[in-house]
Amino acid sequence: MDPYLTNCLVIAGLSLYFEDGHDDLDDFGFDDYGTECDGIRITAFLDAGQDNLTPLGRLEKYAFSENVFNRQIVARGLLDVLREFSDNENDFISVMETVARMSEDGEPTVRAELMEQIPNIAMFLHESRPNFPAAFSRYLVPIVVRYLTDPNNQVRKTSQAALLVLLEQGLISKADMETKVCPVLLDLTEPSSDDDYKIEAVAIMCKVVTMLSKDTVEHLLLPRFCELCSDARLFQVRKVCAANFGEFCSIVGQEATEKLLMPKFFDLCSDSLWGIRKACAECFMMVSNSTSPEVRRSKLSPLFISLISDQSRWVRQAAFQSLGRFISTFANPSTTGLHFREDGALLEVPRCTSDSGCSLNSLNCSDISSCHTERTITHTPPNQDGRATPSPEHVSTADSEELHNFDNSHTLVPEEMHGSFTHTNSSDSPTATNNAKNTKEAEQTDENFNSFHYWRSPLPDISGELEMLSCQKMEEIQKVLDCLQPHMDDPDVQAQVQVLSAALKAAQLDSPTDDSPTEPQPELQPELQTENGADSPSAESESLEVQSEIEEGKDDSPHSPLSEDKPKVQNVIPQQLLDQYLSMTDPARAQTVDTEIAKHCAFSLPGVALTLGRQNWHCLKDTYETLATDVQWKVRRTLAFSIHELAVILGDQLTAADLVPIFNGFLKDLDEVRIGVLKHLYDFLKLLHADKRREYLYQLQEFMVTDNSRNWRFRYELAEQLILIIELYSHYDVYDYLREIALTLCSDKVSEVRWISYKLVVEILQKLYACGADDLGLNFINELTVRFCHCPKWVGRQAFAFICQAVVEEDCMPMEQFSQHLLPSLLSLSSDPVANVRVLVAKALRQSVFILHQEKVQGIIVKLSAFGFTKLTNSMA
Repeated sequence: MDPYLTNCLVIAGLSLYFEDGHDDLDDFGFDDYGTECDGIRITAFLDAGQDNLTPLGRLEKYAFSENVFNRQIVARGLLDVLREFSDNENDFISVMETVARMSEDGEPTVRAELMEQIPNIAMFLHESRPNFPAAFSRYLVPIVVRYLTDPNNQVRKTSQAALLVLLEQGLISKADMETKVCPVLLDLTEPSSDDDYKIEAVAIMCKVVTMLSKDTVEHLLLPRFCELCSDARLFQVRKVCAANFGEFCSIVGQEATEKLLMPKFFDLCSDSLWGIRKACAECFMMVSNSTSPEVRRSKLSPLFISLISDQSRWVRQAAFQSLGRFISTFANPSTTGLHFREDGALLEVPRCTSDSGCSLNSLNCSDISSCHTERTITHTPPNQDGRATPSPEHVSTADSEELHNFDNSHTLVPEEMHGSFTHTNSSDSPTATNNAKNTKEAEQTDENFNSFHYWRSPLPDISGELEMLSCQKMEEIQKVLDCLQPHMDDPDVQAQVQVLSAALKAAQLDSPTDDSPTEPQPELQPELQTENGADSPSAESESLEVQSEIEEGKDDSPHSPLSEDKPKVQNVIPQQLLDQYLSMTDPARAQTVDTEIAKHCAFSLPGVALTLGRQNWHCLKDTYETLATDVQWKVRRTLAFSIHELAVILGDQLTAADLVPIFNGFLKDLDEVRIGVLKHLYDFLKLLHADKRREYLYQLQEFMVTDNSRNWRFRYELAEQLILIIELYSHYDVYDYLREIALTLCSDKVSEVRWISYKLVVEILQKLYACGADDLGLNFINELTVRFCHCPKWVGRQAFAFICQAVVEEDCMPMEQFSQHLLPSLLSLSSDPVANVRVLVAKALRQSVFILHQEKVQGIIVKLSAFGFTKLTNSMA
């Protein structure tokens, strides 16, 4: 509560307060207050009066007056009282002791008024008193703690709010929390405590936990919190614990969560009351973030499935709303290739490019025996341009131990820095390629690459181990190829299939006579290594053909990676979670769960896509297209606002194929949907290739047309985006397409749109002159002069003056050009009949005065002085 407002005091010595019709001098105090008294000081009672008391004496008199109203006003004005006595240490101590005594007042309203001032008093002491910690801990903290157990509900609520404010501001020390506050909370949450006190104490304990250190929470509050989660008598206690379970998990960390809190969480998720299970579903993401991937997959996933299948509709509703967020906790930057910056921007993980000699995307299959049951494939994401790194035709096979355990990835061995590759063999083994390179050359190549330290650590000499390759090793390579079957849509995986197929072929050539029943692998065509790398159409089609031939040798394979209708199967998250997420677009879900379930699905789809990775986009593609055509405009609006983030996740190839058509549909949708696209138009267009981006130049004009002409914020957003978009196009495109839109916006009916459009005009001028297109810039200036400087409406002439001012401020063009082409027209407006125009002319000239000739400056000063602009003319002079 503001200590300066709402109430007023009457200066001491004027008795205007009457009680029971008696005029008693002892009741000198405070007048009935009203809005007309707001200017009177609250501390006016400290002024000298008829009682001949000192200021401290008068404070004592009114602080402990029999009149409750007097005591309330004193409590309300304690901050000002402290300011009055802060210069004298003894007086300050006396005031603080008076505050401590007032805290024992028997009137609840006085105690509540006093507690409301505690945070303000604490901030004042913190800023002005060098001994703040000692004074605060001695006088004020005990009041806050004692009021937590006050019998009056209003006083308790006020003290709880004050405690939270003090913790947020960091004014309570750790020692006070551990020795004074936490013991009181623990006492109030004892099993024998009063129910009302216990419920309030649990709530305040769960709120303060986010502001305490991990050690304090783990040693003092965590054991009691675990007990409260199992409170069998009060369901309100269990509900508060369930609602704040995620905060406790995030504070205590993974170890304590899995050891102490997870059993309690399982119990709460199976509680008999649906409200508690619903609270668990709402905080599931925070709990999942505090656990290991193993616990998340093996324990939390089945638990979440049970909540989705709960008998209560409200629990199912909360679970489906949290489903996408829970799935997002499975995301791993090492597999997705993306990470979030501190400001929330989604960026690709830094990695090497193909021209710097990087190794090809690696494959890690840690447990080959369980490859068919749970496959974990880790590969390097595509390059910055969204294309996969070109794969070599010949590869080096790993040693027998690596092939046996599959703990290390298959790595390519470069022969030269420009990208040639050769297969390295032992000196007495046959060669694997048709080129006539002898063993000495192969060893020399091995020496060259072993000193290639800038892209990876030197590889060991594996020539001796290559002789040990056998049919068993080839079968294991075949199993790794089986792992890649569900991911053949990813160009990186296609490249890995080529590499492993070549390795398998090399192993067959190096091995002795093979009597095993393993079928020989197909011969790889040298045309697979194309000029454009793995991302070229021919390379993709041929790599898929190779994979198809590999699949022909297995009769038990029910699905072909070349089938158009790929199964929505992946191994990043439990398949049940994905199936439940995909079912959120089912119309039956809207009837049985939530009418806005499709909106929640759309809201969390970018997070799910980030988790699955672009290699599993086929699992979400149909769902995304279904949501993009949903009859509810709120669903489409949600997708429109996030399509630029999804484009970053998918990369340029999938964006061009799958997102651009949906983006084009959003451009023709309702204004409520189009605004989502418009707000992030720059973010989306910069992800497209230049040729595809240029197609949207023709459609920018369509944003000028809206369903409601009064929707001026739409045009304002367009101007802001055009300012950013300028950098994406050439100066010719800017002049041909953006210039006309900018001029139209400059004539808008709404002033906010016009002012932002003037900045757009200045940016266009800067673009033209920065690119050396002086002729286009001059044409644009002439058009501005005709349209605005000579405009019959004063708003247009004012716009010209503002544009000139902004051109000078931003240094958009050479000053010689400005002096020659813009300055004469600007000077002509110095005698404009409208004052608003002359004001901006004066401001513009003040900015550009350093380029004017002195005689011109004097002439302008005389003209402006004649119109009464003395301040501006003085500043110009």
